[in-house]
Amino acid sequence: MKEKIKKYLKEIIIFVVVLTVAANGFSYYRSLDLNKEKLDLTSVKLLDNTVYKVPNNKPIILHFWATWCPTCKFEASNIEKISKDYEVITVAVQSGTKEEIENYLNDNNLTFKVINDAEGYYSRKFNIKAFPTTFIYDSEKNLKFSEVGYTTTLGLYSRMKVIK
Repeated sequence: MKEKIKKYLKEIIIFVVVLTVAANGFSYYRSLDLNKEKLDLTSVKLLDNTVYKVPNNKPIILHFWATWCPTCKFEASNIEKISKDYEVITVAVQSGTKEEIENYLNDNNLTFKVINDAEGYYSRKFNIKAFPTTFIYDSEKNLKFSEVGYTTTLGLYSRMKVIK
């Protein structure tokens, strides 16, 4: 019986390692075409119609998501958590009206800053092809990390610690 458990554990570990390597390879491949230029946003209009001035001396996380994206919904709590400690701007891409996005945020207890990218302006500017996509910029607005697909809370925090 012990041998069977060892065998299954070994197979599970190998599967998780292979899956992790494949997911990271896939994310890397999908991130090749992203806009890697210096962040040139100085201010943006948020969902609540306020103008948010992008700080010049802090790292920024720019996160693209959509209300219709299942992975985005799964990842939203990670973005919510890190938004309490770091500057985070999220972009809701072609996700409906202001009211629809507000309802989504309320239903999911999300309070992070949101830009409604109803026409896809920002997603085209950053060449977003898949959701979610996350960019992390240093305090000088240089791109340090980009991730296409699900990102863990631990992964976000560790990347922010590296660039701080």
